[in-house]
Amino acid sequence: MENDKEDQPMRLFVKSGCPWCVDAVRYLRAEGYVFQEIDVLRDSAAFDEMIALSGQSLAPTLDVAGSVLPDFDVGQLKEFLAANRITPEMTQ
Repeated sequence: MENDKEDQPMRLFVKSGCPWCVDAVRYLRAEGYVFQEIDVLRDSAAFDEMIALSGQSLAPTLDVAGSVLPDFDVGQLKEFLAANRITPEMTQ
């Protein structure tokens, strides 16, 4: 059975200089996830999109095929990935 999360790229909205964003990027890369990193401080349209997706303006914010995790730390990221059964293989 195909998983619809495989059809869309994982996107991570970040703010440069944000320590939680750095931790999220580091964790996802170390675990082998493939994702698009989007700096919302450099791209105002992306900032607006992040707000529309998550209902807030804090980063990091993760979007995986419409499943959104806003304003998180690595512990919350691990829980979200496990609860949504998102594996590194799905992002390849």
